Amino acid sequence: MNRSGTADLPLHYGTVPKWLSERMTALGREIVSAIVEDYGPDEVLRRLSDPFWFQALGCVLGMDWHSSGITTSVTGALKRAINPLSSELGLYVCGGRGKHSLRTPQELMDHSGKTGLDGESLVKASKLSAKVDNTCILDGFSLYLHTFIVSRDGNWAVVQQGMNQETRMARRYHWHSKNVRSFVDDPHTAVIGANQGMIINLSDSRASDNRRGITEFLLQHPDKQLQELRHLTMPSPHQVRPEHVNSKRLGAVLTLAYEKQYREFTDVLLLPGVGPRTIQSLSLVSEVIHGAPGRFDDPARFAFAHGGKDGAPFPVPLKIYDESISVLRNAVNRARLGNSDKLRAIQALGKLTQAIERRHEPFADVKKVIRHEWKNSAKYGGMTIKGPVAEKKDIKNEGEQLSLF
Repeated sequence: MNRSGTADLPLHYGTVPKWLSERMTALGREIVSAIVEDYGPDEVLRRLSDPFWFQALGCVLGMDWHSSGITTSVTGALKRAINPLSSELGLYVCGGRGKHSLRTPQELMDHSGKTGLDGESLVKASKLSAKVDNTCILDGFSLYLHTFIVSRDGNWAVVQQGMNQETRMARRYHWHSKNVRSFVDDPHTAVIGANQGMIINLSDSRASDNRRGITEFLLQHPDKQLQELRHLTMPSPHQVRPEHVNSKRLGAVLTLAYEKQYREFTDVLLLPGVGPRTIQSLSLVSEVIHGAPGRFDDPARFAFAHGGKDGAPFPVPLKIYDESISVLRNAVNRARLGNSDKLRAIQALGKLTQAIERRHEPFADVKKVIRHEWKNSAKYGGMTIKGPVAEKKDIKNEGEQLSLF
């Protein structure tokens, strides 16, 4: 049995305001549609099974950049976004948090009845993935969220999350059907001896698959081991700090957005009137759609697309967020009609950012970038859970060359 990754996140309570949840659903729909258009539905499953990509997606969607709430809000937004377009996208999302997770088997059977998929096999996979993470993996985390995403070909991904009240941390587990060789079903029906607390009993004869999996893993080349141990640990402090961000990658995005030569290029590729701040967001959205796995090892960087609802690293810029949705929606709609020029243009943003990275040394001053975003927040329609951001009097002209490096 191979899970595709795990992530540890600080517990965070509260609800997502309607103004953000609606935008998360809209942008999530366009991002998934763009991935399906270019790579197919199974690529969406592969990406969802990567804890680093999932975290980057949550940041681009404007959620708290590091907290446990990303899991619930992102899976919920994707369910609302994908299911109405299920036949078109070739994807379907089941389950959710709490009581919604208990509906997963029935949702899978209903969906299978409409599509001809093997519902019983999918239900078994759903139950076993939850059983392994909640019962066989005795790590102190009790599952409270289970989301099962299935493609038209019967491939699937699972995103589920458990809570540890003592450490005040949540742990997210990611699965991908193409990584699963076998399940370990109920290996701990009995453990005899003095109670020493929660353990994983690898000596049980019924745990042979576990032992075999560990042996196979240890025989692999160290590089392969590191690839399979995809674990993301998010820090407890709520503010984004320079050490959380790859400053060269962020610097390339800012260079693309604000330096004159690149602005002229992107204005030609995209829509007239799309300003540099929107280019900044779309460059990061482009990377979420097209980026290779190694580009997501600093997911906090993607919070510089649309901020966060708690104001970390800065308030959600609603005007920029809405423009990002509009540009991407226009691109996806044109691609569906056989004209993929705008979708190619968005892909080109990501490629151009990486080209700048290779050719220059644009290291961003992360603290200065955050101050700049706060300073311009009102102009961009900045919003947090506390309401709109008050306007500042000394905002520089957006067209000026910014000294963010």
